Amino acid sequence: MTTWSSIALVLGLGLLAVDAAAPWWQTASFYQIYPRSFKDSDGNGIGDLNGVTEKLEYLKEIGVTATWLSPFLRSPMADFGYDISDFKEVDPLFGTMEDFENMVARAKQLNVKIILDFVPNHSSDECDWFVRSAAGEEKYKDYYIWHPGFVENGVRKPPSNWVSVFRGSAWEWHEGRQEYYLHQFHKKQPDFNFRNPVVREEMNNVLRFWLEKGVDGFRVDAIYHAFEIEADENGNYPDEPRNDWTNDPDEYGYTHKIYTVDQPETPHLVYEWREILDQFQEDNGGEERILMVETWSPIEIVMHYYGNETAEGAQIPFNFQLIVNLNENSDAYHYEYLINNWLSQMPSGKSANWVIGNHDKNRVGSRFGADRIDLFNILLLTLPGCSITYQGEELGMLDGYVSWEDTVDPQACNGYEENYMWNSRDPARTPMHWTNGKLAGFTSGSGTWLPVAQDYAERNVQTERGAPLSHLNVYKRLQQLRQEPSIQQGAAEIKAVNGYVLAVERYLSGNYVYISLLNIFDHIENVNLNDVFRGLPDSFQYALVTDKSIKQLGDKVSSSSVTLMPHECVVLRSTTTI
Repeated sequence: MTTWSSIALVLGLGLLAVDAAAPWWQTASFYQIYPRSFKDSDGNGIGDLNGVTEKLEYLKEIGVTATWLSPFLRSPMADFGYDISDFKEVDPLFGTMEDFENMVARAKQLNVKIILDFVPNHSSDECDWFVRSAAGEEKYKDYYIWHPGFVENGVRKPPSNWVSVFRGSAWEWHEGRQEYYLHQFHKKQPDFNFRNPVVREEMNNVLRFWLEKGVDGFRVDAIYHAFEIEADENGNYPDEPRNDWTNDPDEYGYTHKIYTVDQPETPHLVYEWREILDQFQEDNGGEERILMVETWSPIEIVMHYYGNETAEGAQIPFNFQLIVNLNENSDAYHYEYLINNWLSQMPSGKSANWVIGNHDKNRVGSRFGADRIDLFNILLLTLPGCSITYQGEELGMLDGYVSWEDTVDPQACNGYEENYMWNSRDPARTPMHWTNGKLAGFTSGSGTWLPVAQDYAERNVQTERGAPLSHLNVYKRLQQLRQEPSIQQGAAEIKAVNGYVLAVERYLSGNYVYISLLNIFDHIENVNLNDVFRGLPDSFQYALVTDKSIKQLGDKVSSSSVTLMPHECVVLRSTTTI
């Protein structure tokens, strides 16, 4: 039908129509829950599993297929659950194992799938495995990365110049063992030694345990850190070369990461985990269990996580291209390039995914401007493949203000007050806004673990439900459109009309053509769709409008002349099928 799409089909760029019997995750709508901030059920100001269970019907209301939950396992909370002391226990802060089981049971009743956050790179230093490793017990001695360091002029020095993501040396001296251990994150998060097969099987058993508990898959945290370069014949590690980004040796960017991330063995670890999930499905039946992997690696490395000629990998290696490479000044050609570059590099037969926000990044409206909140929701939900939404983005939540005194994120606390806001992840983690009442309806208690954002009375579920063109109702309308065959199964073409307007065409023979038009900037734009896509029907009607629109749902418009108001984003549907 269109030139670019015809080329794409020939080249196998992943734009072929989706098989009607495709696996559930391929065009799913995923929703990330940060449990501490989602819903508090017991009044202590911290979200919990019963709070999630209470709000599962909300996920159903907004069209969510599956939710992945940030960690709720037993932890000293040095990094708010990403420092796990027991990989098979629920932390009492979030509830009990029975609470978890009840949540899974209720989710299954609602047909909402549960994805567990799996944190394989490190444990807490309070994990029994680390305690035993530090004590030199034979089985556990090499569970982690240890090195005695070097003594120069009577002063002991770390094994290498490797820097932690959370500032400072990635090596921490352990007085009991008289050696340094590696921690690529917080010093209370020692890195596992995945070159030890016993460690690999230990973590394999963690996956099997939670599969037996009924989870539908795992989001794998920080996978690209799992391996470091292997020690040389003397057991030593090389220094990483300097970057010129900063002169502060404690900054993560001080060194060029060639030995501590993206080692060639890492994707093969994911292939092993995929085998475990596939074997579990073969043994137990049911729908496919999935792996979603977090890697902030260059795109050509990310693609390895899909698998290779002999092994299947993750179904969803997170696509962070839009997060990493877009900014508020990016034009439509930049959007077009990033989207089509992912589709063109994706291995044949694999499926795309789109991510624009998560618990580690400032909220979409704060990064790109509140006028673009609907733009990104429309983009995520009308592109081919699956989408991942961070809690509250469907409401257009913005970063909450968190003072230095209230800041708890170690990534910020390990730095300096004068620049803490640049490093803090707390503003994107403030409590979810459920109502316009006290503390946004998040808790019945008197306070919250992070301050509630000041705009909660405007941006909350209760208020937005009643506003026809609220961000929430635009999101819900998008989820309805997402079920249309052309968007669910059809081919796609993504083109910049000019520097200001991006267009996404979705089509399937025998069905309607859908076109998303996204006016990125604050100009009035007129678009002749026939100059953008070939073979279009003569007329369209508005299938989705936003609060920037002067048109209404169902209004008709000629394909030769569509006017967009500043920051207006719409979805058009052809008046005839193709």
